[in-house]
Amino acid sequence: MSTKTDNKKEPWYLHVGLWAVIVVLLVILIQVSIIGPTEVIATKEYNEQESRLRMTNLKHAQILYEQKYDKFTDNLDTLINFIRTDSSVIKLVAAIDTVKVYRIDGDTTIFKSRNPFSDLVSVPFNYDSLYSESHFYDSLYLSPRSGQMFIVNVDSLLEVDTVINRRGKIVKIDSIITIGKRYLIQSPDSKDKVGDVDSDALLNTESWE
Repeated sequence: MSTKTDNKKEPWYLHVGLWAVIVVLLVILIQVSIIGPTEVIATKEYNEQESRLRMTNLKHAQILYEQKYDKFTDNLDTLINFIRTDSSVIKLVAAIDTVKVYRIDGDTTIFKSRNPFSDLVSVPFNYDSLYSESHFYDSLYLSPRSGQMFIVNVDSLLEVDTVINRRGKIVKIDSIITIGKRYLIQSPDSKDKVGDVDSDALLNTESWE
């Protein structure tokens, strides 16, 4: 008595489904092992570069503010509104210097912008575009990594002047509080900073230089 074995083929859709699962797993593996880390690195580099450019622009804003008011400010609103609306800053940003270069093969003239502010990675400094101009100024408030505001502080110095008469008796004590001779701009997300409230040697110095 002979027996017959049924050699039924598996349904084709099972093979299609299996290959689909394999493809999905491969895509996930590539995403996790290659694309994921690459995106993380790119985001980290962007945040670092963008944050430092914003802090550098805040530094130049402080320099211009001090030139006009003889002190620095710890108020971001005041600082950013100053460079956004002050006529002297607007004039400086638009100013162009002409530099004549003398060469053996012929003299040439170079046009150099006096604008102290740097383009950001996220947006250029552009007075011709209302969107670019507004986004540029608004971005100076915040660290790109966390969206938290940059920390800005200024120093305060108490100076005491004592007047002593011929008998060695104190007859008058005058005290003067000086505010804003030094400033500090600090990132909320890293150790990056500009300036120092305790040291004249670090005035306008960027910690990553």
